[in-house]
Amino acid sequence: MINAPVLNAVPRPQQVSGHSPEILAGVLDNSTNLSIWQRQLPVHIVNFATLLLSLEEPLSDAISLNISDERSCPSLIHLASRFKDLEGFEGFIADIEWLVSAYACLLGAKRIGLRLRALDKAMCPRFHVDHVPVRLITTYAGPGSQWLKEGVLERRLLGQLPAESIEIAQIEVIKTGEVALLKGEKWQGNEGFGLIHRSPTVAVGERRLILTLDWLA
Repeated sequence: MINAPVLNAVPRPQQVSGHSPEILAGVLDNSTNLSIWQRQLPVHIVNFATLLLSLEEPLSDAISLNISDERSCPSLIHLASRFKDLEGFEGFIADIEWLVSAYACLLGAKRIGLRLRALDKAMCPRFHVDHVPVRLITTYAGPGSQWLKEGVLERRLLGQLPAESIEIAQIEVIKTGEVALLKGEKWQGNEGFGLIHRSPTVAVGERRLILTLDWLA
């Protein structure tokens, strides 16, 4: 009797999290499509973000950064500069500069797209995958982004209404202050396994302050 060949099953991508920033390097593992640094924001940054949102002023800054030294970041003192007189502004900008430096160093990025936005509605309300290599997301104030473990939703349903009927208990959340690296479809070897996620619903009168970084080159 001839035994049928055993086909190697494609392993499901995993997600890792931890309380040290070193956990972010886990996203470099071929089997990982999400790494989360479970950090607690310093009080002065929490207070700054809360105060900024309380002003109810628009904020949608987008810049492209050229990185000459992976261990340092160009000064971002002009980012959201109209809020520079608020207490905690310098510490807030210093935090973003650190994240940019860490992101560039981890990926060897030479050019990074940065977006800092205050949102009063979900920008991407349906579950989807990003068509980028890897994206950093952190929410400074307001509800954090939502994501799904592999197998919870059939990928063929992405973008369709049935995909939004997922039970709340099955939806994972990147908590406020946490830093996440999400692998997208353009990470070599991750095709078909980009992390499934969406923006959270924002209640009436509520806002979010969110930072994203994209590896452009």
